[in-house]
Amino acid sequence: MAQVGKMTALDRQHPHPGYWPSQWPVECGGNRRQKTAVGRLDANAGEASVVARTDDKWHVMTIERDPGQWFLGGTMPAFTGPPPFGWIERIDPDTLEPLATSPNLPCGEHVWCGTILAHANGSIMSVNGSYLHRLDPDSLEVLAERELPANRSHNGLLVLADGSLVTKDLRLEGQGGTTVTRLAPDSLDIVGEPLVLEEGSMGRIASDFTSDGEAVIVPGAEHLFRLAVVDDTLEVDAKWKPRYRSANADSGLAWDSCLSDGSAWVMDCGDIESVRLIHHTHPNGRWQRHPGSDLSWRRSAPWTAPQRLIRMNLTTGDVDDIAPFGTPGGGIIAPPVNIPEYQLAIAWDSVNGGLAGVSTDGELDVAWQLNVRPTMQPVVYADSGELVINDFTDAGSDDLIVVDVVSGELIDRVPTGSSIANGMFLSAGPDRSVFYCSTLTVARVSWS
Repeated sequence: MAQVGKMTALDRQHPHPGYWPSQWPVECGGNRRQKTAVGRLDANAGEASVVARTDDKWHVMTIERDPGQWFLGGTMPAFTGPPPFGWIERIDPDTLEPLATSPNLPCGEHVWCGTILAHANGSIMSVNGSYLHRLDPDSLEVLAERELPANRSHNGLLVLADGSLVTKDLRLEGQGGTTVTRLAPDSLDIVGEPLVLEEGSMGRIASDFTSDGEAVIVPGAEHLFRLAVVDDTLEVDAKWKPRYRSANADSGLAWDSCLSDGSAWVMDCGDIESVRLIHHTHPNGRWQRHPGSDLSWRRSAPWTAPQRLIRMNLTTGDVDDIAPFGTPGGGIIAPPVNIPEYQLAIAWDSVNGGLAGVSTDGELDVAWQLNVRPTMQPVVYADSGELVINDFTDAGSDDLIVVDVVSGELIDRVPTGSSIANGMFLSAGPDRSVFYCSTLTVARVSWS
């Protein structure tokens, strides 16, 4: 195993003070979005079993509060018909059955995947559409509600060290500047003035501690922005604004960043046709007629550029990239992951297919490729050198696969029972298990 990079702390080893003490209190396991689990999976040392549940919901993610206390959050795929709403369930982690269910949570009629988290104050927080909610962890009754200042769908919600919350709306290129909002954790009152960036932002926010204090990373339409947390304000750091694409370039926008090994890692080519359709409609994702197959992420990309993995140094802002597959018209609906323990980053192309391990020791270089079609936010088991991600097969089955991160060898394949793949979140569950979320299906895959 290679030496771990010294410049960025590991989420799993340095729990953030803003969250309830848990191994997975927020999407991707922590604010740096490293997606790495505590412990080992060892999928080749056991048999996989699946528990799945199918309903009419858009399942987005699961998070843990107390040991064994798991919450499932999402929205409704109500692109037409009755208005959508957000929802949260406290679930039995073995059966996936709900033990408590929230009331329908207003979302401003926007249809998009929000997020949930377990706050250090004990509450469960949810952002969905243009609303933020604080809920009791036992009953899931609403304790506070806030309509956000931007009447658009919001994606991403993080907690800062002082307990305050940060979220942002989602805007594509040409839709004006993204609004970043900071809120108090109990009352959900807005802290300071919302910050409007000079660019739209599609990807979710990340954060880390710097020598000057805590900072929030926001992927824009052309640049990455770093926002310094100063008293009750968020201030743009003018000294760090690396550019990853040019305006109106023949390539797409970046989703979330992964902060790891001294760099921010992103993939571009994310605003594929289905994403553009959802976010060029207001309320986002609401049609007067049924969109039909328009929402398929399998449609050809609206550009000719291949899919890129991009590395941006968190100190100097230097940028380098690689197109691991080189296939024109690449596209994704989820961000990459970097694994500093192995000096490898993982990238993929959902539109054309392909998963790649990229060596990060010096120049970026393809270490291996695998002929699969991932779309989701993965989970890494660094201690055992395993990557868990999905593969949407030509037969229409969304399988979970386990891949050796060093060799690219396919270790295991497990059908989830889902026939719909999207860019939702895998979560590291208890006892060598992974929670899977997609539209209409939630599953737990366990190895024993």
